[in-house]
Amino acid sequence: MKEDKSQKDKIETLEKKIEELEDCWKRALADYKNLEKRVQEDKESWKFFANERLIKRFLPVIDNLERLKKHMDDKGLDLIIKDLVSGLKEFGVEEINSENAEFDPMQMEALETVRGEKNKVVETVSKGYLLNNKLIRPAVVKVGNGQKEA
Repeated sequence: MKEDKSQKDKIETLEKKIEELEDCWKRALADYKNLEKRVQEDKESWKFFANERLIKRFLPVIDNLERLKKHMDDKGLDLIIKDLVSGLKEFGVEEINSENAEFDPMQMEALETVRGEKNKVVETVSKGYLLNNKLIRPAVVKVGNGQKEA
């Protein structure tokens, strides 16, 4: 009888040990899966950050080409601008449509208030851009102050 009780105690002890080891194994597996997710998110974040820096560097070039376009009529220049803009769209870059829009302080920076419809964008001084729906450069605009234009 003592032997049966001793064996039962050993079995219970071993079963508890197995249960503890299974719990540790499950936790370690869950931690590993979480680590894999975090590493993947970090890779995406670094890729986004690198793209953002590169794209921000190209935006002034596009601005300058568009300013040049206002002073000269050149089909080649139009094609270059079109190619640059469409290339950036492939990477998730969108232009903020600010012309004649309601002023949005989350996507626009007011340079000054001028005569025009209240809180409406009267003029876009510098275009704003989103990268995958994240603001990377606000549009710089002139906003109407509610006074009628003369």
